[in-house]
Amino acid sequence: MRLSLSPLLLALSSLPFSRSALCVLSWNISYVPPEGLRDISFPINLSRAPHVAGYHFAQRVKFYGQTSVAYAALQPRQDTSSGATVLRGVFTSFINGTTTTDPNCSKGVDDGPGVSCAHDFSGSHADTWDLIMTNTAGTTWAGKAVNYKNGTAFHIGTWTLPKGTGGIQGSQVGFMDYFPWNTNFSMTCADLPPTECTFSPPTTGSSWNGYSVGSISGSVERCENNVDQGPSLNGGWRFAIF
Repeated sequence: MRLSLSPLLLALSSLPFSRSALCVLSWNISYVPPEGLRDISFPINLSRAPHVAGYHFAQRVKFYGQTSVAYAALQPRQDTSSGATVLRGVFTSFINGTTTTDPNCSKGVDDGPGVSCAHDFSGSHADTWDLIMTNTAGTTWAGKAVNYKNGTAFHIGTWTLPKGTGGIQGSQVGFMDYFPWNTNFSMTCADLPPTECTFSPPTTGSSWNGYSVGSISGSVERCENNVDQGPSLNGGWRFAIF
């Protein structure tokens, strides 16, 4: 079933890409308190993603009291010379007035306001990784990647949002994209490297009901003849390019 994507495309208008995303997702969590969620976890599995830079797998959030968004993402990277697999965790706020003292982070995002954090770590593509955003104090948020199977955690970054910003709202969008398209407009859909990923439903421990599991669905926006998609067994959404 194809989603009605007008709201999604509007929500994706601030994506840091010069082309629209290949695939988009819509996620939702119920029973969000008036002050918003204080934590959220986005499980992502990159089982067949190429071991080179290019693909970008992200989930976005919006905070009460703000119009701009933030996101957490995973990016495959080149294997090390010894053959170790490398993933990059990204934790970014597009919100004007965001500050940071974290060495993994820098001010400004795509020539605009905000803060972007990134950290490369050794991690298997075969494992599911939880991208977790947690409110640590006041309006300060931390992002980390946690191996769902063994609990190994990697800190990505920390930033502080402007005073008065609330918690995370109960719905937003995510996306999968191939960022080399930004600089090589001669690329076609046939040039996309094979990949496969599964976005599982988000979870939180700060809903009205305490621990809560959300829902997720997706759609292909570009190269529909090249991308296979559909629900996964765990209630998530899978995209594959062969």
